[in-house]
Amino acid sequence: MIEARVFSITTSIFFFPRILTRPVSRLQPATTRSVVAMSTTTSKSQEELDSIFKQKRIVRSTVRKSLKAMDPSLRTHQDDAIQNTVLEAPWFKSCRGLCAYISCKSLNEVDTSKILSKILQHPDPNTVAEKKLYVPWVEDKNSNMRMLHISHMDDLIANSMNILEPAPVDSQGNEREDVLQAEEPVDLFILPGLAFDRCGRRLGRGGGYYDTFLKRYQDRVMEKGWSNPLKVALSYSPQILEDGSIPVTPNDVLIDALVTPSGVVPISPRAIERM
Repeated sequence: MIEARVFSITTSIFFFPRILTRPVSRLQPATTRSVVAMSTTTSKSQEELDSIFKQKRIVRSTVRKSLKAMDPSLRTHQDDAIQNTVLEAPWFKSCRGLCAYISCKSLNEVDTSKILSKILQHPDPNTVAEKKLYVPWVEDKNSNMRMLHISHMDDLIANSMNILEPAPVDSQGNEREDVLQAEEPVDLFILPGLAFDRCGRRLGRGGGYYDTFLKRYQDRVMEKGWSNPLKVALSYSPQILEDGSIPVTPNDVLIDALVTPSGVVPISPRAIERM
């Protein structure tokens, strides 16, 4: 096992600065003062968010260029190293249910084909527990994504962007099970992303699909009283940035651990405990 540095998050990762409002004349009624203060605060908060979104676009552009410039042989080597690390990890071997992304070559995502194939082969239960797998299906353009159960790679079809995803119904016309309606929890999320740091920040591609979905699953966990699944992201070396260089908002969901070409980087306290 390759040694990895361990980091722990003990405080919030982003704070909005204190907002100062303009002085208001004492001759104005109290209600008018409240409206003016609220308007100024809202405007300032929006300015802060606009600045963060601009910074995100800059980081995305930089990382995309780095990924595009990766040597193909290096990419293949890192794909193999990352997937082998996952397949050999105790937290992967022991999980019974998981959500995992289907890698897309045109998006330069870390390959997951070996991981998915291993799960769907139904291996010897004496060595690796049989797992229930859910994969993404994009419902609409409003950041709504579902995770649907599949049993075979043949359950996947290419969508309009040539990205593999499950059809909402199977070959017999039955609706696929949605993880948000399942009566059993999953133990693990295997997540994609464009950039990461070792404090748990994750930068997606701008659609907000995973952050929205993860918050919905968190609501399901709280409703059912389940344990939170581990959120583990897979990352090529150019995607790992200096701590604090990824701008985030309160809507961005932190990851628990990173799997890199050099090994596992546990981040959250429970990841450190389990990994």
